[in-house]
Amino acid sequence: MVVLGIDPGSLNTGYGVVRRDSTGFSVLSCGVIRLHPSKSHAERIGRIYCDLDEVIEEFHPDRAALETVFLSRNVQSALKLGQVRGAVIALVMNRGLSLHEYAPREVKSAVTGRGAASKEQVAFMVARMLALNPVPKPYDVTDALGIALCDLLRGESREILQPAGKAESPKGGSWAKFVNASPDLIIRR
Repeated sequence: MVVLGIDPGSLNTGYGVVRRDSTGFSVLSCGVIRLHPSKSHAERIGRIYCDLDEVIEEFHPDRAALETVFLSRNVQSALKLGQVRGAVIALVMNRGLSLHEYAPREVKSAVTGRGAASKEQVAFMVARMLALNPVPKPYDVTDALGIALCDLLRGESREILQPAGKAESPKGGSWAKFVNASPDLIIRR
């Protein structure tokens, strides 16, 4: 299973492509899309769309994971971030990928065991889980890798936004549905 994790931002958008197989987790690619503040917001959104499209083209992830918007006192910042998220969602849906969304506290909890963990703690645990030395910089990268890890650890049991034309994911509390929908997460002895 390969997941593209995205930490959206209007100036810096982090991404991480993580594979999970029988041997564990590995990073296929990670980085940050740095955008110049002198460019218009529309130009920055276009660049994010194109650069992430290239990542999808190169690594063919099975799905994508995105951090949800946190509450912000600055309305303009929240609006810009919402527009970036909209572009990312449109790209993922256009590419036929399913999309999982996670709150920042859920990502922190999945990676560190504590929903109130600091960015430093998340970066440390991401590097440890992915055997990365040194710890990737900036935090946009480790946040994106953490989002991908969160999805790989928890994604199958979450509600999924499906691209047009794909069947709905199984919903409800049935373990049988989960097992049937997630054979790669089941360990059989």
